[in-house]
Amino acid sequence: MNTGQPRESIHFWQAPPLAGVELLAARYIEQRFVPHVHEGFVIGMIVDGAQRYRYRGADHLAPRGTLVLINPDEVHTGSKGHDGGWMYRAFYPQNARLQGLLEELDLGSGATPAFSDTLYRDNDLVAGFNRLHQLLEKGGQALEQQTLWREMTLALFTRHAKVRGPAAAGREPRAIARAKELLLNQLAEPPSLEDLAQAVNLSPFHFARCFRKANGLPPHAWLMQQRIARARALLREGCLPLAVATQLGFADQSHLSRQFKKVYGVGPRAYRDAGTQSPLARGR
Repeated sequence: MNTGQPRESIHFWQAPPLAGVELLAARYIEQRFVPHVHEGFVIGMIVDGAQRYRYRGADHLAPRGTLVLINPDEVHTGSKGHDGGWMYRAFYPQNARLQGLLEELDLGSGATPAFSDTLYRDNDLVAGFNRLHQLLEKGGQALEQQTLWREMTLALFTRHAKVRGPAAAGREPRAIARAKELLLNQLAEPPSLEDLAQAVNLSPFHFARCFRKANGLPPHAWLMQQRIARARALLREGCLPLAVATQLGFADQSHLSRQFKKVYGVGPRAYRDAGTQSPLARGR
């Protein structure tokens, strides 16, 4: 018998684009975590409900929309802070993975940084990490996932772990031109950020920042603009939206529709129909 009450659910996995980072999406209701530690950091977001936990000798209540940060090897508990329990998304990066990333960002100092507090109201970080977590769960493109991971980790540690920010991005015109060429040749199945950076002999983070500085968009967003422009050309030639979505590597036709409308203000089918009904098109 279905009472309509929410049930506990747990999804724990690792996404290949972020090797060394474990991921959890869960709804907990009666779960109670005994005092325990993690070898690495915990970066969590309360999606709904509330969680109560004890950390550093104090009790904390984390409601919806808050960011929960736990340093490595620090004892904490966990239980519901709301009758309906709590929905939770979390990243568990291995220390080696995180230290390697900080060194790539030119922020490594040898000592592992630490968060000074545990509970934050940081809407930008919660929204960004939540978006990244969902992309990793749905299996999106590695180019976007790896870029967002670096951007969000940089923002997190510079804001809340007193890690200094990196120097301003420089200019790498030859590398950027080569990267654009590679992306245009692989619209449907683009390389990951790490593979793309390796192809132009730059670190992934340095490449991503230089690319954004030169083009006003990160690599994955620039690539999407090129895919939408190509989709427009194919639709004008009379191609069906489903065929266009398949050819250009969109997740499905609805994905193409959403992205196309964001740029042109009209769906791909309506755009195609308007073109094929024009006097010029009928005269062909």
